[in-house]
Amino acid sequence: MGKDDDDILLLKIHKGDELAFRYLFERYFTPLCRFMNIYIHEKTDIEELALDIFIYIWNNRDTLQIQYSIKTYLFQAARNKCLNILRQRKLMASIDLTKVDIEEDNVISLETEELYLLIQEAVLTLPDRCRTIFQLSRNEDLSNHEIASKLDISIKTVEGQITKAIKIIKYFLDNSYSYVNSSFKNSDI
Repeated sequence: MGKDDDDILLLKIHKGDELAFRYLFERYFTPLCRFMNIYIHEKTDIEELALDIFIYIWNNRDTLQIQYSIKTYLFQAARNKCLNILRQRKLMASIDLTKVDIEEDNVISLETEELYLLIQEAVLTLPDRCRTIFQLSRNEDLSNHEIASKLDISIKTVEGQITKAIKIIKYFLDNSYSYVNSSFKNSDI
């Protein structure tokens, strides 16, 4: 489903189409929950916040103005709800805002944010061992040799798992992010 399809979906929701709203919910509820898990780790809180977003959309469908895409709107709303909860809990210091800071008037920044969120979601879909190795490589900047030593596995295993992770992430992005289809299809992440 691309941006044009999302626009049609949004138009149907604006007119009160419950089936379109159900489709929106089923399409984005789980990805939003996975994304919010980056910030908040209590499942019930995450699900409540995600439900709040969808309830708000339905209750305000007549007047809701979405500037970019419904996907961007949903993830921005999820991010804002999580940050508000964290502010209330005084845990704000534990988040590196530089990675997810969005300039609301800058479309490129929103596209970058959306891609970042999708990459985070893609990483969450990796098998546990693969995800661990990939995160050690990318987030902690460990070499293949350091990862192999740390996990007591061979360097070939590390290389294979990183290659597998990149393939899975590319596949996920290819299916989830329309900009990737034209820009990143033949390149490395």
